[in-house]
Amino acid sequence: MRVRTESKREAILEAASQVFLESGFEGASMAEIAARVGGSKATLYGYFGSKEDLFVEVMHSAAKHHFERIFAALENDSDDLPLALQRFGERTLAVLCQESAVQARRAIIAESGRSDIGVRFFEGGPKKGTAELGRFLALQMEKGKLRQSDPIVAAHHLMALLDSETITPRLFGIEKKLTKGYVREAVGRALETFLAGHRPSGGAGNKGS
Repeated sequence: MRVRTESKREAILEAASQVFLESGFEGASMAEIAARVGGSKATLYGYFGSKEDLFVEVMHSAAKHHFERIFAALENDSDDLPLALQRFGERTLAVLCQESAVQARRAIIAESGRSDIGVRFFEGGPKKGTAELGRFLALQMEKGKLRQSDPIVAAHHLMALLDSETITPRLFGIEKKLTKGYVREAVGRALETFLAGHRPSGGAGNKGS
């Protein structure tokens, strides 16, 4: 019986990430991934039950790598709320607007009508990120920097505003590449709308501390 190791698992994820990026979900094969790793398909299936399982784990692993640092930075920037959210928005979109992330999201959407891959991706990725952002916003509500509301709904509102001028046009191929200046201005417009809608009574609290 083969012993599964973390190093082998990481090697599989790395190889799978490259193959999915090059060929997309539909075009990628477990045989090609196994060849990149230097093993057999049986070895892959010993770690991941299906191509869908492997694809979702690749997405979650990449998101964890980026967003643990993004949320840590958000906590460190929290004294000045508008500045903290501006930096959070720019850092988040720098990841989500990458070509690899856009391709992955397109693949997930395409497969969602045929399997539960969309649900699994959402539960282990975006839902967790929204919960983390919601916890941050709840703390800002307690400090009086935002009006009291459902923090998860507020997090959904913020992410939707950030998506509207950036991720959405990237997904549809309307924008091939977004400059840092464009993203910065788009985040600013999103935050202007978000903070106006979530300003505490009296208008204080959105100017930092």
